[in-house]
Amino acid sequence: MLYIDTHTHLYDERFDADRPETIRRAVERGVRRMFLPAIDSESHDRLIDLARSWPGTCLAMIGFHPTSVNDNPEWRSELECAARLLEESPVPFYGIGEMGLDLYWSRDYRKEQEEALRFQIELALRYDLPIVLHTREAFTEIIRVIAEYKHRGLRGIFHSFAGTAEQYRILRGLGDFRFGIGGVVTYKKAPIAAVLEQMELTDLVLETDAPYLPPVSFRGQRNESAFLPLIAEKIAGIKGVPLEEVARITTRTAEHLFGLL
Repeated sequence: MLYIDTHTHLYDERFDADRPETIRRAVERGVRRMFLPAIDSESHDRLIDLARSWPGTCLAMIGFHPTSVNDNPEWRSELECAARLLEESPVPFYGIGEMGLDLYWSRDYRKEQEEALRFQIELALRYDLPIVLHTREAFTEIIRVIAEYKHRGLRGIFHSFAGTAEQYRILRGLGDFRFGIGGVVTYKKAPIAAVLEQMELTDLVLETDAPYLPPVSFRGQRNESAFLPLIAEKIAGIKGVPLEEVARITTRTAEHLFGLL
């Protein structure tokens, strides 16, 4: 079976001691492609170097994380940096992200985060790339923003989706959006498990968000892309379908979204 990890921070410093081995473990377990979302300029070089070192396996995205906007007087320069890298294209970029709204830590920067979100949406539309959306304590706000682009061909992934079934239906109607399901779905009494019962399998993609949010059997440890099949197994159980079907459908969905078909 073949899998795609649509969201993994393998360039993170927590992988410095064993990054090649970590990638090989994932590949051996069928995770043949791993998409790398950007955070901010502090990690751009590491992300790009990793994509160069593992072409076809580690696939780069570029963007600016919403929490990096907070209390950052240079946040507009960060956006220009991402735009410049996209234009220069030192490696192929397959999406814009991770971007979005995060009001969990503070609501004081909502206006700035929304401006950064719109800036990156326009980049995605200009370059015809999918977006990868981080949303935390901000579904009402992000629905309002995304609704403004309903008829402009916007597409992408709601990363680590933690919304309600109603929010899923609303967002699905606003564009060609898919929903990233990660290790949280394996946690006891995780709300997303019940929501997943009402979601179409064709709307799902798999992700680890490594090194964060490992599946339940690895909680307290560093997450990695090799654990992705455990997430697929949990989804198969919830949806009542064979694991092979989850792998096949989510892989094809990701390939289509990122233009790999």
